[in-house]
Amino acid sequence: MSDPPATQLDGELAEMAARIRVVPDWPKPGVSFKDLSGILADPAAFRTCIEALAAPLRGSRIDHVVGIEARGFPYGAALAHHLGAGFVAMRKSGKLPGPVHARAYELEYGTATLELHRDACGPGHRVAIVDDVLATGGTAEAAVQLVRETGAAVAGVFVVMDLPFLGGGARVRGLDVPVHAVLVDQAAG
Repeated sequence: MSDPPATQLDGELAEMAARIRVVPDWPKPGVSFKDLSGILADPAAFRTCIEALAAPLRGSRIDHVVGIEARGFPYGAALAHHLGAGFVAMRKSGKLPGPVHARAYELEYGTATLELHRDACGPGHRVAIVDDVLATGGTAEAAVQLVRETGAAVAGVFVVMDLPFLGGGARVRGLDVPVHAVLVDQAAG
């Protein structure tokens, strides 16, 4: 399948972006939450999103797509299917049975811990990490570290939306990991 003309993709991305709702002062005052659930609810927007997430991976071997709980799950699972790769769920603390790697981290409005099964991937595996939004980068940084603890190589962090004014992309690239965003929000909050 050939790539669609850039003007067609630009129009489709604009239609996809129109499905995003901004919720002011949620989950706490001062935070403008980007609600991407409208993308998931619209079949054309969701298809455009997954195709755009997959575009940088054309011609690359990806063994697993790791989706970060919870909003990274639908995008990650769909991307894994699109790529013919396996899907691995990276969960919050206490949600996975069996031996796990765990990593505590700070996010823009609190702290959390992520876990990944120790045998989820391993040496020689190439992994794409997927989440919905890249904000301060704490979640993505923890995800990269967890995947690396399994011995797998991180092909990149793939997000639907990057909020560069919060510095997360620079933080992840500082780990020598490329960041690929379908949309970039240039607003300052």
